[in-house]
Amino acid sequence: MTNMPRVCDYEGSDYRTRFWENQGREYEDQVERIALRRLMPATGGTLLDIGAGFGRYADEFLGYQKVVLLDFSASLLREARERWGNDPRFIYVAANWYQMPFVDGLFNTMVQLRTIHHAENVPGLFHELGRIAAPRGTYVLEFANKLNLKAIARYGLRQQPWSPFTREPVEFVEMNFNFNPGYIRDHLKVAQFKPGRTLTASHFRMGVLKSNVPTGLLVKLDSLAQLTGNWWQLTPSVFVHNQHPATNTAAPDHLFFACPTCRTPINEVDNQLTCSGCGAVWGNEDGVYNFKQPITP
Repeated sequence: MTNMPRVCDYEGSDYRTRFWENQGREYEDQVERIALRRLMPATGGTLLDIGAGFGRYADEFLGYQKVVLLDFSASLLREARERWGNDPRFIYVAANWYQMPFVDGLFNTMVQLRTIHHAENVPGLFHELGRIAAPRGTYVLEFANKLNLKAIARYGLRQQPWSPFTREPVEFVEMNFNFNPGYIRDHLKVAQFKPGRTLTASHFRMGVLKSNVPTGLLVKLDSLAQLTGNWWQLTPSVFVHNQHPATNTAAPDHLFFACPTCRTPINEVDNQLTCSGCGAVWGNEDGVYNFKQPITP
């Protein structure tokens, strides 16, 4: 792929401790898990977690035979491996999501939560996901909603320059994008995904509420409010269930990885994967497959 889009790199970051652990986000974590369970098949063969980071949702995937935690940050994946490394179901892959290192038609289920806001090229990402989706594969997507009530109010009060009503994404800070629901659905359809059931989440993501209302109550209220998502999407977080048609050919059982540069299927020998197509060699470092840079060009 030429003119590669920018990639947000969390390599070496303290994301887990700075953003999640003991940071008052129990409400967000719980409501997101409720939405995920409602949309994701509980069991299956292969699952891909896109932007898995330190594996915050990994315990939701234990009904799958093979689970790939994919992230651009190898350091965050090592944190995930510290917890799940002895579980043979989990595979840790550091790669660019615009060049997925997998064969076509591989994944029965794909999930992407709290990461597409770092995607500069959404159509390119959806195209790659459509390529690796198994026939009738499921893709559960959560995206940061540009058309939320807070943004509408701020725009009306002239406290922000960008309109929440326009179709195009807005980069409100560097490499952080919000998306109009219509924009997301349009490009899902171009990539041959069929958008279906939609849930809204984080209805009560306000500091004053989280500080004064019991978390359990907020979660229960949010769980009920999520069910209105098919009719309106004005929350900061939106979940949508998508299905790819049966037009893809399922990946053969003996194939899994493919060269991200030329897409030739490759197999592992002595912790290395050598591409017979372009000669690139990819490594496995401490249990994390590293497809960010080849060992040899």
